Amino acid sequence: MNVGIDKINFYVPPYYVDMTELALARNVDPNKFLLGIGQEQMAVNPKTQDIVTFAANAAKRMLTPEDLATIDMIIVGTESSIDESKASAVVLHRLLGVQPFARSFEIKEACYGATAGLQLAKNHVSANPTSKVLVIATDIAKYGLQSGGEPTQGAGAVAMLISQNPRILKLENETVMLTQDIYDFWRPVGHKYPMVDGPLSNETYVQSFQKVWTRYQEKYQRHLTDFAALAFHIPYTKMGKKALLAILENETEGEQTRMLEQYEASITYSRRVGNLYTGSLYLGLISLLENSNSLQANQRIGLFSYGSGAVCELFSGLLVEGFETYLEKDAHLALLENRQPLSMADYETMFADDLDTSITASFDDLTPFSIQHIENTIRVYRE
Repeated sequence: MNVGIDKINFYVPPYYVDMTELALARNVDPNKFLLGIGQEQMAVNPKTQDIVTFAANAAKRMLTPEDLATIDMIIVGTESSIDESKASAVVLHRLLGVQPFARSFEIKEACYGATAGLQLAKNHVSANPTSKVLVIATDIAKYGLQSGGEPTQGAGAVAMLISQNPRILKLENETVMLTQDIYDFWRPVGHKYPMVDGPLSNETYVQSFQKVWTRYQEKYQRHLTDFAALAFHIPYTKMGKKALLAILENETEGEQTRMLEQYEASITYSRRVGNLYTGSLYLGLISLLENSNSLQANQRIGLFSYGSGAVCELFSGLLVEGFETYLEKDAHLALLENRQPLSMADYETMFADDLDTSITASFDDLTPFSIQHIENTIRVYRE
């Protein structure tokens, strides 16, 4: 039985910062952001929009009444949870109108969480062929104003519907996982922003990819020529490229060119959004499918998921005949183009304006599913 991604969609908040303006405000050469890390714009969210609103907007547009009646599991991968006990998936279950007899829960392991959810969804549908599972990666990446990580922030969500006979990508059973107990990125309880060892994180990312790539080749007798493209977790667009270049050294010039061209297609959207944490790999997948001009049905896509701490996984899928019919490139471009650029003053004001759930408050953000008011510490969402 074939199981995989039947539908996929992303959502980002309606504001962004231009990276050239950010660089100038921080007395940095703009090329450090534009070329050094490969970012042009960075998504920014107001306090009335959080991981629930992102997730609901990403999922709602692609789900039909039949989907809502068939989904029996909602899995949210996030490291930006809004509650220490209650899963955001439970709130989403109500907001989206999914039938009541369903499991709803969150998974946490840094940026890897949604991939764990995807694999769990695949196994569930394999055991229950009439089921559908909604997997959502939703996060807010924040490091603080004028911090070293500021240019690698971002916000948004990617929603995926997993089912039998998928129309976009059939997930294969070929996968290699790796766990290493390290502290390259972590956020202790009570800390507003994460702690980051940048050099260690970059080194671990590349080395982890090399380890799982080597193991994958040995285990499944695969070679780079078996893949039409590789999609990577993209905290910033130059990060995945470093990992890719590490395995291209001994390849022919033609093979290097082919894989690098596909990589460029995969980072088109991330350049304009920034870091989505759990959603970064899957935003890259959407970007690859919608911006590559050479992908064809039955070709294999490799996907590398990395979560600091650290857990990573290399897995693969086969493109389904007619997959391009079910993509939403025009809608995604419109979403990006219709955003409002923020001045540095407005960006810094919005960044510092945290949501205070300890007081009763009402808001007038008319964005679908935005936070309407706070009552008794509970976020009440616009429906």
